Amino acid sequence: MGEHAIHIEPYDADWLRQFAALGERLRGALGDVALRIDHIGSTAVPGLAAKPVIDVQVSVEALEPVTPYREPLQGLGFVYRADNVERTKRYFREAPGAHRTHIHVRKEGSFSQQFPLLLRDFLRTHPEAVLEYAALKRELADRFRDDRAAYGAAKVPWFWEAIQRADAWAQQTGWEPEPSDA
Repeated sequence: MGEHAIHIEPYDADWLRQFAALGERLRGALGDVALRIDHIGSTAVPGLAAKPVIDVQVSVEALEPVTPYREPLQGLGFVYRADNVERTKRYFREAPGAHRTHIHVRKEGSFSQQFPLLLRDFLRTHPEAVLEYAALKRELADRFRDDRAAYGAAKVPWFWEAIQRADAWAQQTGWEPEPSDA
């Protein structure tokens, strides 16, 4: 098994504490530049097995210029990944040797900003979807242990099917994102 092998761990309630501490630091550094700071991804869903990576979404008024959020995030030690190919976000990673953390900066109100919030909230309220997603992640991690790109690509069909279910749920419930996590 390679050094960068995909490893899915059972849910760890400490992930919420890790986010809370990080969210406080981010809020202190970013202030009003961050319209929202949210814990997203699998570690944000109680009971969901996950790679032990804290994903954070920082919602901003505009992606350009990057300076208003890049400088505070770099001041906290995060590394700006200007080579990120996803043009609907700006991406930061943990400093070398620090706990794995992904910071996704997205434009407030955009589809790419709403998608992870809706999916997170849908999963938080649908335990059967959590079990289904956890089983898929374990299966794919076994199949693509050393190929993160293939692992990610293999999850895409599940995401699109889940977001359709989540959208139907949102229409039935009048879902709106809860207030910012930090």
